[in-house]
Amino acid sequence: MPLRMDKDFRYYFQHPWSRVVIAYLVMFFNFLIFAEDPVSHSQTEANMIVVGNCFSFVTNKYPGGAWSGFKVFLWLVAIVTGLFAGKLIFHQRLFGQLLRLKMFRDDHGSWMTMFFSTILLLFIFSHIYNLCLLIAGNMSPYIITEYMGIRNESFMKVAAVGTWMGDFVTAWMVTDMMLQDTKYPEWGKSARAFWRRGNTRIILFWTVLFALTSVVVLVITTDWISWDKLNRGFLPSDEVSRAFLASFILVFDLLIVMQDWEFPHFMGDVDVNLPGLPSAHMQFKLPHFQRIFKEEYHIHITGKWFNYGIIFLVLILDLNMWKNQIFYKPSAYGQYLGPGKKIYTVEDTESLLNLNQSTLSWEWRSNHTDPYTNRSYVEGDMFLHSRFTGASLDVKCLAFIPSLLAFILFGFFISFFGRFQKCEQRMENKDKSYKRINRKSPSEHSKEMGMTIENLQAVVEEPLYLHDPTLISVRNKSNEMSCLTPPENLNTLSQGEPSDCTKQTEDPTS
Repeated sequence: MPLRMDKDFRYYFQHPWSRVVIAYLVMFFNFLIFAEDPVSHSQTEANMIVVGNCFSFVTNKYPGGAWSGFKVFLWLVAIVTGLFAGKLIFHQRLFGQLLRLKMFRDDHGSWMTMFFSTILLLFIFSHIYNLCLLIAGNMSPYIITEYMGIRNESFMKVAAVGTWMGDFVTAWMVTDMMLQDTKYPEWGKSARAFWRRGNTRIILFWTVLFALTSVVVLVITTDWISWDKLNRGFLPSDEVSRAFLASFILVFDLLIVMQDWEFPHFMGDVDVNLPGLPSAHMQFKLPHFQRIFKEEYHIHITGKWFNYGIIFLVLILDLNMWKNQIFYKPSAYGQYLGPGKKIYTVEDTESLLNLNQSTLSWEWRSNHTDPYTNRSYVEGDMFLHSRFTGASLDVKCLAFIPSLLAFILFGFFISFFGRFQKCEQRMENKDKSYKRINRKSPSEHSKEMGMTIENLQAVVEEPLYLHDPTLISVRNKSNEMSCLTPPENLNTLSQGEPSDCTKQTEDPTS
């Protein structure tokens, strides 16, 4: 972001205060929809499209014996295949070569792509497993479906804690970027000086994280604070308003990404400091066998991709929340309507096993007595101020229009401003021959180029937009002079012979 820029739409849209407000609003809205959503209190089995199949495929419904071993073998193969497919097919071929997306250049975003491709392959292999069960016969109880084997109440509590963690890390990283970067004068020098003093930002992150997360987990998991008792029916929500709320949460998730100054190409500095850590990236060195693998491989996750990877994970949960509001029917979740179209939730496990359309109603449950408690069934059910008005599916689907527009705008920006041109893509493919140079140690560079670290500490960099792929940039530490010199002339440069350095002209793409 330049220090001076016109105060146009982009200035206000990507303003630091606008980014922070959006990030923290997402946190508030996620808590609000969790409190208002009647599915969060349902005692029936949770179901989630695609992800539910993957969860059930890996964690439950094991037949025992050889079938269990066969099932484990299949999901292990699915995971390995998904990782390789995500890297080689989706990341390199689809996003890199076919779509030419800048944000997925080289290895950027590969782990997020591999994660989602693994989910896709697990979903596909779960159906292959189901086909094998159908051929065997008498195995219908072990068929993999979107039902996850846990209650909606438990799943929604886990999802609420997960979205809280994701939203908190995202909001903190946005705040952290604003206070660390000197290009944003809106925060003032004193705030930046305090934030960057010693380990202040690291200590604050872990202190606030543990304190607030402890309170959030306590409130969500124990029902210590009841939302219905606090709001006392003030502006109760119905399925239409909840659908619009879930839709706007999806919009805000996408806005967080689109408000980044590097969107949609992310060609600038993607090494944003990770929250609670002094480093801008996480890097792990993988063990290797020199006889098989000739090179060392590293897992490198930058701060910005770590941040946006979390956002897209939260986006999956928010999409599931929106799906629940659109297709919500009280009877499908062990709930029924009382006076004022208010929702009641059946909490008795035995009653849930024998529920039907006649017993799942206000009239029946208010006029019949539970023999175990000697009270009417209604008195043992949970009362919610949330309502169900029976709105048509067409009306509820109108709530997805804001999200649909946001997805279209997101794709438009990426398609028109976040892609390499074909000529640039060809140059990038040619420059990939120099990637191996970056993986070598300085001693190996000096041996090959005839240089020593003592007399010349050079940094070999891979330029993005050089018209001649045979040129490399050499920066001398003593005078910080950048010269474009062919590789065959580096030996003469290291021996002290003068080299002809052309004057660099200012290139807006460099």
